[in-house]
Amino acid sequence: MKNLMLAAVLALVPVAVAAADMEISGGFLRASPKVANAGAGFLTIKNNGPDDTLVAAEADISRTVELHTHIMEGDVMRMRQVPSIAVPAGATVALKPGGDHVMFIKLKKPLVEGDTVRVALVFAKSGKKLVEMPVLGVGAMAPKP
Repeated sequence: MKNLMLAAVLALVPVAVAAADMEISGGFLRASPKVANAGAGFLTIKNNGPDDTLVAAEADISRTVELHTHIMEGDVMRMRQVPSIAVPAGATVALKPGGDHVMFIKLKKPLVEGDTVRVALVFAKSGKKLVEMPVLGVGAMAPKP
């Protein structure tokens, strides 16, 4: 029985260590107008471990949460869902306005400046990482210093 318990504990260690390799900072969401049914979240991921991939995000503030990017189609910038965002070993990846971001679709209620939203980032190797993201003003471009 002791060996089984020890094996179970040791099986969790690599995931815990891998998750610790991901440093998440500068996270925020933009407040949404009362009539909006979508919102966007931004953050910076520093990977101090091996290559990994952000494969999903989860939050209970909306019916759907997707990873998105912006692409140019002719002279028009458009958002598109992407299946994942690469987070190479030793790299810092910024999810920022006008680029990659987390999209919250079919909001259950408006995002109100001053609130905080709990978001789970799901990595292919590192597993889930929970982050608290403040809601800033409608046009916010970066977190408050």
